[in-house]
Amino acid sequence: MTSTFAVYLHLGFDHIADLGAYDHILFVVALSAGYALTHWRHLLVLVTAFTVGHSVTLALATLRLVSVSSTLVEILIPITILATGVFNLVETRTAPQRLGRPGRQQHVKYAMALFFGLIHGLGFSTFLRAVLGDEESIALPLFSFNVGLELGQLGILATVLLVSWVVIRLGRMRPGLWTVILSSVTSLAALLLLVGRIPR
Repeated sequence: MTSTFAVYLHLGFDHIADLGAYDHILFVVALSAGYALTHWRHLLVLVTAFTVGHSVTLALATLRLVSVSSTLVEILIPITILATGVFNLVETRTAPQRLGRPGRQQHVKYAMALFFGLIHGLGFSTFLRAVLGDEESIALPLFSFNVGLELGQLGILATVLLVSWVVIRLGRMRPGLWTVILSSVTSLAALLLLVGRIPR
């Protein structure tokens, strides 16, 4: 049992933190752009919404209770990144004083994180089903894989917050400008991913 837990925990962590398949990393970066350590409560709600979303569809799709074309999911994932980045850019332009703070836009972002989490969960499940092989019970692998995903996600989030703190505090860059840079980079990368994944 311990060994199965450790194996799938490691797989989950590696999957979300894999630099070779960086779409999930881009999404977490886009999601956390515009937040500082002082906004940790709002960021916690945001990340929890994403976690709830992807946990639901990860479980349903892995248990084969939901089936969605993997090609469609691979196209939708960069769209979620692009939409999040564009939302950040619009928010920075229209209400820079509300970045990372509660308000109407913040609640919209919570809803986006929850909905987009559902899509990312389908992507996670595609990988998990591929590595499950002949496992008799998938309850423990599913649970430990999800824990690994969360640890990886928290690691990415901590890295983004640390880099943002260094750039803003030590580099003396305006928070709004840093948000624009992060959001623009993730949006451009997502657009390139999307173009590369559209069937020809």
